Amino acid sequence: MNCEVCQLKELDVQSHEIGEVLRCILHTIMFHRALGLVRPKDVDLQLFDITYVQCGDIELEKKIDEKIEQFISWVEKHPNKKSQVCLSFYEVKNNKAIWFSNKVERLHWEQWYINLNVFQHPKAHSSKSHQSKVVDPGETSSDEERARGAALEASLREVLFQIIKFVNEKKDHIPAIPSREGISFPYDITIPSSSDNTFGMDMIKRMLQTGHPTILS
Repeated sequence: MNCEVCQLKELDVQSHEIGEVLRCILHTIMFHRALGLVRPKDVDLQLFDITYVQCGDIELEKKIDEKIEQFISWVEKHPNKKSQVCLSFYEVKNNKAIWFSNKVERLHWEQWYINLNVFQHPKAHSSKSHQSKVVDPGETSSDEERARGAALEASLREVLFQIIKFVNEKKDHIPAIPSREGISFPYDITIPSSSDNTFGMDMIKRMLQTGHPTILS
């Protein structure tokens, strides 16, 4: 069974919106792939008129927040660039083919790519250079910002519907429930590396470290 991959719609976000957008998307995916009993918790976004559901697990919330902070730190060092955050679900397989090897392989069965185009807030142009036509730059900037925010909110809703559609249609590839405690399958959240400018190089490194198979056979 192959690894199912979902490329989510790219979102144009400003740096101050990254936290809420990623938190909303990651928790929505985790909630729909949760195991057993969860304590659903409704969360209202502060920047958008959207409510999403968390699993109500403190450890999960902590890990997601840590990864988001790491991603924000990367963005600050690489401004105005497109980037990806990857949420991967996998099975753990002990490699018994070589008796002296304790290597553990991660067999990925589902990967979610969150695509973000992060840009800085544009500075308002001074009206001094347009003396012949007086325009309030603050008013123009405010109108444009409201329109941009509304467009982002609509796009974020599309992403949430995309997630729901994917989880409802893609079920046959989900492996048996692992005999382990926890509310989710084993997962990993990958962000761009601080030493690599491209997300792809970081993913290749992880593949080499955890073994070449990234799909279920």
